[in-house]
Amino acid sequence: MSAPAGPTIRVANAPCSWGTIEGFGDATPWGAMLDQLAGTGYAATELGDLGYLPDQPEALRAALEERGLALLGGFEGVDLRAEDAVERHRDRLLTVARLLAAAGDVGDPGRPPFFILADTTCGDPERTRLAGRVPRNLRLGQAAHATFARNATAIARLVAEETGLRTLFHHHCGAWVETPDEIARFLDAVPAGLVDLVFDTGHYTYGTGRPDADPGDPPGSGTAALDGLRRFWGRVPYVHLKDCAPTVAARARAEGLGYPEAVGAGVFCELGQGSVDLAGVVAFLREHGYADWVTVEQDVLPGMGTPEASARRNRDVLRGLGL
Repeated sequence: MSAPAGPTIRVANAPCSWGTIEGFGDATPWGAMLDQLAGTGYAATELGDLGYLPDQPEALRAALEERGLALLGGFEGVDLRAEDAVERHRDRLLTVARLLAAAGDVGDPGRPPFFILADTTCGDPERTRLAGRVPRNLRLGQAAHATFARNATAIARLVAEETGLRTLFHHHCGAWVETPDEIARFLDAVPAGLVDLVFDTGHYTYGTGRPDADPGDPPGSGTAALDGLRRFWGRVPYVHLKDCAPTVAARARAEGLGYPEAVGAGVFCELGQGSVDLAGVVAFLREHGYADWVTVEQDVLPGMGTPEASARRNRDVLRGLGL
């Protein structure tokens, strides 16, 4: 399928698809990961956990340039509820930001990486237990929310002042900004342009508390992610693509599975196997002039084959959508 006329949307993948997060599987050595990522048809990546890819700018740039890859961002999870979060994490935050800034716009001139900030995943037992079905009354109180937003703003200012990089917040299941209303409340509390949103289609879908498709519905029948893009579009400069399996989400609700158990059961399935309307998402992005990257994040679990094979299947799905 040839790409329709319109803005160019390029396709990336991330180190987490090779086992560097969530505690499932062993992380592939970084050199092999980059080789496989490029070899399966992706043209950019993210930093992954600090220390996974080379942590010296020259070595990082060389590794990416050798494979023709761009660097899109780096992720850091912080307990944003803690009063001392900024000072406690300052050195690590700046280490990541400075590495990203020094590596610069390798592979995509004029497009510097984003600093991607998140709350600590599984940092609260109750939120971890109720991920994907968070009740309306289980949210940050007014004082805690103010601290959370104040810390996110302070980190973004620190990163901007020290490196010039822009900060995006990653909403995440199993953390304190998961549901659509929590995302809206957070964005209302932080300055637009200083802290905006990386929109994750899978986390948003699971975080609605309803994967937006009945278990018997065909894949791609859910509208949650598309609804979220419409709602938050003015604050979304970057998109992560992830799918959500409605059957697993329904099982998680019925059996009371916590976040790690739901992930281990495959709630974030391969692209095209779940309820996220990927064709609708891509059409929306084109219609609204999106000309950045979409980055695949895939939790590869036992029985799914190798990360390389999963990455290739996900890439084939996106090629089928003209990407």
